[in-house]
Amino acid sequence: MYQDEYIEVYDLVMRNRGRDYAGEARAILGLVDERNPGAASLLDVACGTGLHLRELAAPFAEVHGLDVSEDMLALAKRRIEGLRCHQADMRRVRLPVRFDVIVCMFAIPHLRSGPELDATVAGLAAQLAPGGLLIIEPWYRPEQFVPGYVARDVVEVDGHTVVRLSHSRWLDRRANRIRMVVHHALADADHGIRHATDEVDLTLFTDEQYRHAFAAAGCTAERFTGAPFTWGLWLAQRRETR
Repeated sequence: MYQDEYIEVYDLVMRNRGRDYAGEARAILGLVDERNPGAASLLDVACGTGLHLRELAAPFAEVHGLDVSEDMLALAKRRIEGLRCHQADMRRVRLPVRFDVIVCMFAIPHLRSGPELDATVAGLAAQLAPGGLLIIEPWYRPEQFVPGYVARDVVEVDGHTVVRLSHSRWLDRRANRIRMVVHHALADADHGIRHATDEVDLTLFTDEQYRHAFAAAGCTAERFTGAPFTWGLWLAQRRETR
């Protein structure tokens, strides 16, 4: 199932989990207007299938998406006219252009440690144009994690039913590492029921770790909280040195 259908299943579930992509994009664009008015170029790091990016793209003359998955980028490119795609790991971003705005939505937990967070933020900050804005969506703080948490989604669209179940537990409490087991079952009239299970290891970073990463990258940073973002946003601008 994952080899042949994963991208479509992933996209179907993400589109139907109740996340307000349009509302979040409006809020992000409002923050961009406040902190970097006139921004003309945007890079979405770990853009996936482009669900945020399609809502963010309109005001920018130049729009780029970066993801490690070639298949996800292909779907994003079909979804967003004029999108320039880069297949790369967010931990090793080396592009020949700089951007007025870089966003990274719900991807940072996939990093494995504080030093890896530092290196990733430094790499992204290096891709900012003067006055550029880096926007990163965090996830739960370590103290907010509920061991054994179970999440459930059921999506029914165009004759397809997808059930997504996940269970999370501590993997390494001292390092704030968790393991999430994710199971998808897909059913339709033509193919019956298929299913697959993945294990995903994630890191719950503290505010102090984010602040350290931004400071080490030469950025001033603040945490924005409030609707429509469940976990808020980190907003960082690179300090230019003479």
